[in-house]
Amino acid sequence: MMKQSRQENLIYLAVWSLLFLAPLLSLYVRMMNDIYLLFDWTEVFLVWRRLVLFLLLFLIHNFLLAPLLIHRNKRITYYSIVVVVIAAFTVYQCNTRPIGHRPPPRMERISPPALPQTEGAEYSHGRMNGEKVITPRPHREGQGVGLPPPIIGEHDILSIVILILMFGANLGIKGWFRSRDDRKRLAELERENLEQQLEYLRYQINPHFFMNTLNNIHALVDIDPAKAQDTIVELSKMMRYVLYEGNKQGVPLSQEFDFIRHYVSLMQLRYTDKVRITLDLPEDVPNKQIPPLLLITFIENAFKHGISYQHESFIEMKAEVKDGKLQFVCRNSKSEKPNEEKGGVGLTNVRKRLDLLYDNNYTFSIDDTADIYSVNLVVPLLSL
Repeated sequence: MMKQSRQENLIYLAVWSLLFLAPLLSLYVRMMNDIYLLFDWTEVFLVWRRLVLFLLLFLIHNFLLAPLLIHRNKRITYYSIVVVVIAAFTVYQCNTRPIGHRPPPRMERISPPALPQTEGAEYSHGRMNGEKVITPRPHREGQGVGLPPPIIGEHDILSIVILILMFGANLGIKGWFRSRDDRKRLAELERENLEQQLEYLRYQINPHFFMNTLNNIHALVDIDPAKAQDTIVELSKMMRYVLYEGNKQGVPLSQEFDFIRHYVSLMQLRYTDKVRITLDLPEDVPNKQIPPLLLITFIENAFKHGISYQHESFIEMKAEVKDGKLQFVCRNSKSEKPNEEKGGVGLTNVRKRLDLLYDNNYTFSIDDTADIYSVNLVVPLLSL
């Protein structure tokens, strides 16, 4: 026996309650229209007696038969048992139907024929005390008068049709709830799959970030050991953010901006004045959420591919909050020899993450020219 939802049970309870109240309401309405009509429980009990039989068959179908088709997909077993149940119900109907009275012999008033009487005539007539007497016409073999009642009557056919419709309605309701439950389970599986994919992407992004940051610290050790020590302190703060905030669905926008400021500050230590680095983040940040480490990939790529040691280069980063959305632009010059390093996360996983997080509710475009590489991202923000 399969469990069914509370909503499904409430539907059945409401329908059967109305059916059992129907004879009471019908009798009440007739009493209101006829002041001489008295309330008769006998009539109500007769209707309820029939309803109890249908209720019993419904319970058998709902809890025993319908699950065979809806939940176990045993079509042959289900239809075979249903046919047996309907056949047994038909036999019960025919054996419990009240036997009606046969009609009295048909009397016909006819005029005597002009022809003489012959043996085997269908009628006879005569006079008694001056009155014409008509005797019943004898029944001829093969005629319908006097035959036993039919095996299945009109009332029986109607009851069988009601039973079949009841089974069909039960299947329809149970199938709808099964479909609804399947949709819920599918949505839950999709949500779990989404979380797993996001987790996988985060685990890819985090090592990539730390790899680049440690390379920067390694370079600072030779250039300025004191600054390298300060950088390690900054790195520990960033690691704390990545470890404790990076696995959350969303973080305050202000914390994400602080993380970007620390990262850019760390990166500026290893470049000369030939590299112009501009970071424009709003100081007044609304109480909104953003997925952690969403913007750092674009900034990393800008430092990785946009810095030239022979010529002047630039990196421009700007974020703006407008109409509940974050607009982020990152522009950088292109070095003469692009970094061919393999194994980076790149923009492929960034696109995947954006698709998983926002579906089609975001804007992401890249403008790649001969000298400038520009990324434009617009994503909606969630309230805290």
